[in-house]
Amino acid sequence: MATVLIVEDEPVVLTLAESVLQHAGYDTISAATLAEAEAVLRSGASIDVVATDIGLGEELDGGLKIGQVATEQYPGIPILYVSGRPLTDGMKALFVEPNAFLPKPYTDEQLISGVSSLLREGD
Repeated sequence: MATVLIVEDEPVVLTLAESVLQHAGYDTISAATLAEAEAVLRSGASIDVVATDIGLGEELDGGLKIGQVATEQYPGIPILYVSGRPLTDGMKALFVEPNAFLPKPYTDEQLISGVSSLLREGD
């Protein structure tokens, strides 16, 4: 089964996303900070898709930095960017294949659909 790296600084949202994706049959690895996510990505762990909040604590664009590290370490890896804030035009340019954007709040079904569609596109 595919492994999803979930990066989210809100503990309740992180726990819920893990639970939803695990219930849907995915393996998950979680990180709550930019530093934790970078460590996981640089570890060489088996990751098939990254789901990251764009704003992480004080890092308003931390998720975008995670996307850069992810694509350096795993060329072509799909990234699902998540945010409760509106996107700027500059940010919209980032969400081209194999990447996607999911606005918060999202439903369980939207999260599962976002991850599964990115994985299908990568096949």
